[in-house]
Amino acid sequence: MIKIYHNNRCSKSRAAYQLLEENHAEFEVQEYLKEVPTIKELQDILSMLKMKPLDLIRKTETIFREKYSGKDLTDVEWIDIMVENPILIERPIVIKDGKAAIGRPIENIIDLLKDPK
Repeated sequence: MIKIYHNNRCSKSRAAYQLLEENHAEFEVQEYLKEVPTIKELQDILSMLKMKPLDLIRKTETIFREKYSGKDLTDVEWIDIMVENPILIERPIVIKDGKAAIGRPIENIIDLLKDPK
């Protein structure tokens, strides 16, 4: 089963959603601004992406620039911040068979869908 962490107001997220539909993929949608990922979910996503929490944060968001830019925080603190402010989570994220990809660029998701396992 494929899962997309989706924000319908984001053009890249809408493009990823459309790509999944065009590929007739069976997928689950989590609108992560309404249904915020848990700490455990974010830890799992980060593990699949092989990323540090700070790498998953949208640094162009106003809240990041105003409150967090330049702060030296721990991984645990960054994850807590993403749970408290899900708008900071990079998007879209697609998960398939224990692997994940961020849809920037969309080719990352195309490659994930092509991966046989």
